[in-house]
This record gives sequence, structure tokens and C-alpha cells, in this order.
Amino acid sequence: MSPIPGSERITSLDTIRGFAVLGILTMNVVSYGLGEGAYFNINASSPQSWLDWFIGGFGEIFFDQKFMGLFSVLFGAGIVLFADRAAARGRRAALLSLWRNFLLLLIGVAHAALWDGDILIVYAVCSPLLIAMRNLPVRLLFVLGAVAMIVPCIGAALLQPTIDADGQGLGEYWGVAGAMSDAVGLWFISDFLFRALGMMLIGVGAWRSGFLTGEKPDRTYLRSARWGLGLGLPLSAAGFGFVALNDFGPGVALIGTIPNTIATAPIVFGYVSLISLWHGRTSDRPFNGRIRAVGRMALTNYLTQTILGIAILRGLFDPTDLSRSLVALFMVGVWGLQLWWSQAWLSRHRYGPAEWAWRVATYRRLPG
Repeated sequence: MSPIPGSERITSLDTIRGFAVLGILTMNVVSYGLGEGAYFNINASSPQSWLDWFIGGFGEIFFDQKFMGLFSVLFGAGIVLFADRAAARGRRAALLSLWRNFLLLLIGVAHAALWDGDILIVYAVCSPLLIAMRNLPVRLLFVLGAVAMIVPCIGAALLQPTIDADGQGLGEYWGVAGAMSDAVGLWFISDFLFRALGMMLIGVGAWRSGFLTGEKPDRTYLRSARWGLGLGLPLSAAGFGFVALNDFGPGVALIGTIPNTIATAPIVFGYVSLISLWHGRTSDRPFNGRIRAVGRMALTNYLTQTILGIAILRGLFDPTDLSRSLVALFMVGVWGLQLWWSQAWLSRHRYGPAEWAWRVATYRRLPG
């Protein structure tokens, strides 16, 4: 029950997690303030200026799916890290991991009651499979992860021809009138599930290979950043351009996601590489310490992002009063708060509030 000693903490992982939890807000904040349709369809939010369009397009290319993917990679790595450390201490690693993720499911259910964009439920549901597969060969984990990522792409290609020109059946997914059809709803859920599972499996492989711990030579991360971003970003930009040229019409609502989904894994590896290189050069700098503190309190910060977003953007404003530039300004303010309070809290306490509660429930006793 004692905290992980500083000598055992993998500080590069804390740094990556810090960037991930800040980065995931870039897209979630759109849902908080502008609604579900605006999250997937820039036209659904009726942007008022060129700045709103730029922010929307920039987010689609550089952030959409990528930071959820990065979060998923870290979750997969966290499953392995927790199980390995539990086994090293003589505990029944699989049972303890299952219990821990059942608790995460309960946290996710409570979070989903506040905001229906919760991802913790998906992670908890996938965790038994990850626990069972955590010791598979690294190459097989990567292959299985890639296959899982392709599944929603195939579904989108098969389902798109069934969508009427007026978008009936897309519902809130695309911000059109009417309810979401059962087929689109099933694809929507499977898209989140398979993308998350795929990146989790890739994360387990990346952890097993040592890529996530920052122990690879700089030339490996430089090569990964070059190839990952060099391939992924043009593909993501092409996908956004294709949807934009079709005026975000219902005819491209589903197939328009395919380039972005395929681009996610290369871009995530590119981001991990850049963060690892940056961490290696700045690990003793104050700003890096603040990013690491955000990462150590990732669950607390993820939940408080939602609480602040729902309370302020939905509680004080009507969606028609907001634009992407205004919600981006709110996002920057939340970043500033979390960079400040995470370090301030951890300078006085061993865990973040949510992390402490999760840990106590996991071990069913107070820390010693």
C-alpha cells in the first residue's frame, strides 16, 4: 500500500500521461460546450469565424482520436505494469487487476451519469481481455491491435451506402434531425470499443518492447517521430480535406473517419517519440515537473475536466452562445488550473484524490 518510491517511478510514463490527459480535453471540451454533433461534424456547430474553422480543422487533424489513442496506449501499459508489480509482491495479479478494473467500471458509470462521452467504461470492459493477453509476444500484440483498429473502418465502409442523402439515421452523431438508427448506433459503439482495444493492445506491446519507458536510444525515437508523423499527419489531413470538400455531408459521415482511424497509431507513436525526447532533455525542468504531476493525477484531472466543463459550459451558457474559439479559451484556462493544482496537491499528498480513493478500494484498506 506504500507509494511507489521515486527510484521506481517511470517518470517518462508520467510525462506522457500528463500530455495525454491535457490533450484529450482538446476534443472533449467541444462535446461539453457545443454538443455531440459538433464533436464529429464541424458544420454542426455553425462556426462564426475563420478562427473557429481553423481551430476545428486543427483539432481534427492533430487531436481527434490521437489523444484518446494515446490514453488507450497508456491504459494498456498500465494493465501490464500493475499486474507485473502485483505478481512481484506475491499477490494474485489477475484477480487483483480484475477487481481494480471493476472499480474503474463503477467510476465510469458515475462519470457517464454526468457526461455521456465517458471512456472509462470502455476501458474497464476491455480490461479482462488485456489481462488475459498481456503475456503474448510483442509482435502478435501489435498485429492484433492493428486488426482491431481496422474493424470499425470496414464497418464504416459497409454502412455508409445505406445512409440516405438527408442523413436520416445519423442522429446526434452528425447533428442532424431524427434519432440515430440501430445500425449507426451499433457502429458508433463498436468504433469506440475496437479503436480503444486496438490501441490498448498496441500499448501492451509498446510497453513490453521498452518503447514507452524512454529506454530506447534517441535515434529510435527520432526515426519513429519522422515516420509516424510523416505518414500519419498527411493521411489525417487528407481525411479532413475529403470531408470538408464534401461540405461535411451525410454521404461522407462514416467513410470520412477511415483515414483518421488508420492515421491514429502512427501519429500516437510519433507523439510518444517527441515527448520521450523532450522528457530526456528536460526531466529536471520545472515545467516538466508540472506535466508529470498532471500525469500522476490523471484520473482526478480527467474527471475534474468533465465537472468543470459541464458546470461552466453547459450550466452557464447555451450552446448557441458558444463558439470553438470560446471553448478553446476555456480549455486553456483548465490546462492552467491543472498544471498548477496537480503540483500543489502532490507537494502535500502522496496521491491525487481520485487515485487515493481508487487505491483504497482496490486494496480495501487505508494506506500505511
